[in-house]
Amino acid sequence: MKKNILILNGPNLNMLGRREPEIYGSQTLEDIRKSCDVHIKGHEIQIDFRQSNHEGEIVTWLQDKMGRLDGIIINAAAYTHTSVAIHDALKLHDCPIIEVHLSDPKKREEFRHFSFIETLATKVIAGKGAQGYIEAIDYFL
Repeated sequence: MKKNILILNGPNLNMLGRREPEIYGSQTLEDIRKSCDVHIKGHEIQIDFRQSNHEGEIVTWLQDKMGRLDGIIINAAAYTHTSVAIHDALKLHDCPIIEVHLSDPKKREEFRHFSFIETLATKVIAGKGAQGYIEAIDYFL
């Protein structure tokens, strides 16, 4: 039976490749999705890869998947530092949660040092660029 993993991406990640490549790299979010798809080939895992600029949409996706996931990989982007709503929706799940960041927020502006997700995360992967998503998938393999 395949493991079901939800990969959630927050605001502005749809602009990867164009937005501050010196911080976030040159790969697009579509490039990252394709790398994840290639990485899971031959494994008993399926991913649902999503991105939204809207906090409520992310919350709804988490609610809709309650009880149906083996794991969550989340790069909540700016919502990492602001969203109690996403934190509360993640608490609905009884599965590992991996928090991923392309850059290392703790090495950036002070307002990025706090994460509402980190307290719920089984693991935090930060500062490894797009490879962080692969490392997160490897946790479930």
